[in-house]
Amino acid sequence: MRETKCIIVRNVNKSFSSKHVLKDINWEIPYGKIYGLLGPSGCGKTTMVKIIAGILEATSGEIYVLGQKMPKLSLMNKIGYMAQSDALYGSLTAKENLHFFGAIYGMNKAEMKQRTEEVMELVNLSADQNKPVQAFSGGMKRRLSLALAIMHNPPVLVLDEPTVGIDPLLRKNIWEELDKLAARGVTIIVTTHVMDEADKCHNIALMRSGRLIAQGTSRELQDRIGAQSLEEAFIYYGGQQDES
Repeated sequence: MRETKCIIVRNVNKSFSSKHVLKDINWEIPYGKIYGLLGPSGCGKTTMVKIIAGILEATSGEIYVLGQKMPKLSLMNKIGYMAQSDALYGSLTAKENLHFFGAIYGMNKAEMKQRTEEVMELVNLSADQNKPVQAFSGGMKRRLSLALAIMHNPPVLVLDEPTVGIDPLLRKNIWEELDKLAARGVTIIVTTHVMDEADKCHNIALMRSGRLIAQGTSRELQDRIGAQSLEEAFIYYGGQQDES
């Protein structure tokens, strides 16, 4: 019987020189769920997901992904990571970027061709796939970054502010696709500071000043304190932390 949790974070701390960025984080994420990490800019969300993705190493504590301790090089092709900053080759076309990263992930030519068509359609870039990325707008680059993250059909997706700069209609389409991926068993972490996006997640972890301050579904977080909105709940839990 496999472990019921896809991602396990135990007593994780992270410091950069004298700055203590993450403080005793404990977090468990089941398979096939969209888990939102909600918090203001600078609270430690990006550091947390980089550690889960194996890009950074925790100062102390343990991370397990798909039952294996991180960081682990052999797990990298099972994780799709979308950073806040777009890591794209500007002189290459969108298709060439996808094929470059597809080759790194060990995809063959037939797989790359089929998957390129699929992900380009999803992010509405099919008509632009032969244009150099340096000619893309900021929103187009974000969409291509998402396409790169899901190109190799990874069982784990880590998306750091994935829909910033994307128009509302396409954002709706992307969330519909994330729901489909989760229904197929893909585990997804989405960082955001936007309440309506967090509301779309199956579960939410509220983060502030390097700590997880509350976890649950949006409804659970609100019902515990009689809040009328997720925003009201977040303000309440943050205030509780400030008093402690």
